[in-house]
Amino acid sequence: MYRAGELRQKEVINIVDASRLGFVSDVEVSLEKGEIEAIIVPGRTKLFNFGKSTDLVITWDKIKKIGDDVILVEIINSI
Repeated sequence: MYRAGELRQKEVINIVDASRLGFVSDVEVSLEKGEIEAIIVPGRTKLFNFGKSTDLVITWDKIKKIGDDVILVEIINSI
């Protein structure tokens, strides 16, 4: 099992289209189970950082591999 601090600031790459989704900014934790349920990557904002951005929540089952610097995920519709 991984600690939340170990996952922060790792780059997330989608293996479906090789897109760079961003860096892990936060995690969701189940208090009942004491397990990480998802990682959160900040969403992209609109032109010149104006507009609303939505964070990308990636559930644990979408994570395929965690390396030293990157996390590989499999998301069909990432954008």
